[in-house]
Amino acid sequence: MKSVLKILVAFALCSHLIAYSAPLISAQEAALPEASGSLATRGISRGPSVKLASPEADAPIASPFDFKVNFEARGDTKIDPDSVKVTYMKTPFVDLTPRLKKAIGASGIDFAKASVPPGTHVIRVSVKDSDGRETNSVVNLVVSK
Repeated sequence: MKSVLKILVAFALCSHLIAYSAPLISAQEAALPEASGSLATRGISRGPSVKLASPEADAPIASPFDFKVNFEARGDTKIDPDSVKVTYMKTPFVDLTPRLKKAIGASGIDFAKASVPPGTHVIRVSVKDSDGRETNSVVNLVVSK
């Protein structure tokens, strides 16, 4: 009986070390038609900076991966984390924000072990600063497997 208890305790202690992935984009969403129209963003802006930190844009990656986006306010403003919107550019648009809510902060998005089906995925990240200035940035994720 003691050996069974030891095994259960050891399993409980080690089980938190197993990495779980969380779905960012489902296979059904990936199968939706591509969004039509232009995905252009504005040029020079006084709005916050939005930069994909991980994975590298347009570089083939394997799923799951860490999805990290950095936000940087300009001047004396602050990032408004409640203004962040993340949209998968399909028809119809897929709002990814609820899935990322716990990973969104003033410094950016830090979503560990994002599970995404193979393919090229276009995602728009929108964020506002405390002065209401908005920045929209489009990132491409290329998932090989």
